[in-house]
Formats: sequence, structure tokens, C-alpha cells
Amino acid sequence: MKEIKAFVRPNKVNEIVQQLKDNGFENMTISSAEGTGKLQRENASISQKFSITDSEIAKLEIVAKDEDVDTICAIICEYGCTLNPGDGLIYISDVEKVYRVKTGLENGEK
Repeated sequence: MKEIKAFVRPNKVNEIVQQLKDNGFENMTISSAEGTGKLQRENASISQKFSITDSEIAKLEIVAKDEDVDTICAIICEYGCTLNPGDGLIYISDVEKVYRVKTGLENGEK
């Protein structure tokens, strides 16, 4: 299994999530975050919460089967792209184990 972390523009999240759901990828975590960049945008402003951040960003986290990673990334890229700098990044990490909190069983067993 893999963990996909995608950092995308907040105004693209609804469309990305809808497309992921339409393609059968319904389980994800969505968070608001802030990040640093090259301060290329004229309208970039320093965060009121953190003194070194300059842009709002949304983070999507999905744990998926290895064979689904390319499809998920393609959806995120297609629907998250504006062709402007700062569209975001996607990180892929290995997931060794998953435990269901309710049962304590490993790898999603019921």
C-alpha cells in the first residue's frame, strides 16, 4: 500500500475530491495548511499564524493500493492544474501496516 500526500490549491479541492469519489476513491483526509514558496506572487502575504509562510494550501491524504497510485495522481494533476507556478506537489510513501482502531486488526481486516 501507498500513502499519497497531495498539496494543491484550495480552490481546486472540491473538483479534485469529486473526481476521486466518482472514480471510487472515497476515503481521504483533507486539511488546510500553509506553506512557503519563492514569494513569486505579487499578492502573497505573510501568514498571521506563522511568520515564515506565504501561501494557503490544501493537503489531501489517501492510502491506496499500489496499482491505484497512478490513477489517483493523474486525477489530482488533471483537476488541480492551473498551469501557473504553485499548483502543488504530490508525495508517495510506502505504508508498512494499517491497523483498524475499532478492532486492532492489521491491514484493514474486519
